[in-house]
Amino acid sequence: MPQNIIRHEQEHLYAEPPRSDAGRELASALLRLRRAEHVQEHRALTSSSLSNLDLRALRYLVQAQRDERSIGAKDLIVMLGTSSANITNVIDRLVGRGYVERMKHPSDRRASVLVPTPAAVQQVDLAIGSHHARLVEQIDELDDRDAELAASVIARIAASLDDLAEEQRRMAG
Repeated sequence: MPQNIIRHEQEHLYAEPPRSDAGRELASALLRLRRAEHVQEHRALTSSSLSNLDLRALRYLVQAQRDERSIGAKDLIVMLGTSSANITNVIDRLVGRGYVERMKHPSDRRASVLVPTPAAVQQVDLAIGSHHARLVEQIDELDDRDAELAASVIARIAASLDDLAEEQRRMAG
């Protein structure tokens, strides 16, 4: 019984359900997507043997490299919303595992930039690539009209949740 509750909790809507059957189906599908995303996130963490914070830092570093941008420890502090001491530990762990190299900043002699190694790129791609490939596979099966409708609905829901987060942040002071 307890495992059954745990298994289905993520499918529970903590609000009044949508008015229509189609709306309830959409809400259920969104909750199933959320659960599937959590499963994939857990799989990525397990397969990479990295902590959530370490994997997020590595993802940001790889993305910055792909965007041909340099980032340093201060950037990671802001991006991850954590402390300088915590970022130092994250960087030390990633350097120790051969995923990151500290390089001299090209224009600031006092600063350094963090560069992901080829092993880091491979690790991120292995941890997350198959997940994203499945998303793209399903999106590519939609005709343009359905893809545009899905994008519009998801964008509206995401914007509403972003607005809620901002309202809650303002209320918290």
